[in-house]
Amino acid sequence: MRHRNRRLATIAASATVLVAAVSLGLMALRSAVVFFYSPSEVAAEHPGTENRIRVGGLVLEDSVGETESGATRFVITDRVETVDVVFAGLLPDLFREGQGVVVEGRFGVDGVLEASNVLAKHDETYMPPEVAEALREAGVWQGEGEEAVPEGGPGSR
Repeated sequence: MRHRNRRLATIAASATVLVAAVSLGLMALRSAVVFFYSPSEVAAEHPGTENRIRVGGLVLEDSVGETESGATRFVITDRVETVDVVFAGLLPDLFREGQGVVVEGRFGVDGVLEASNVLAKHDETYMPPEVAEALREAGVWQGEGEEAVPEGGPGSR
């Protein structure tokens, strides 16, 4: 085999191996991908019972209760639509009615989201102290109860 043909065969074999590796990687990732929905998106197009999904929203007031089996039952809403959820684990400390949550799980045949994981979100005003301090020093952000300091005024550098 001539040098040119050998090089062409090596490139073709390498490309075939690369395509196979990428295809196998994408197929493995497809099963690990979890899609995020709002309750309105779930109501508009139900994701089915076979897919693992995440639904985010607020815990509806007066919706938290317990089932006969001891699991926690609650409703998530985006103030337009609602999703019923059942979770049989320990809820996070920040979980409460009116608080934002992200729930991961699968829908049962009864239409209730059977959660395997519940994540409670901080409110939108939360900011890590280090970031807040850096923004304050740059004069970009003032936290609650703080007044903006005009440039060149007291406290400016």
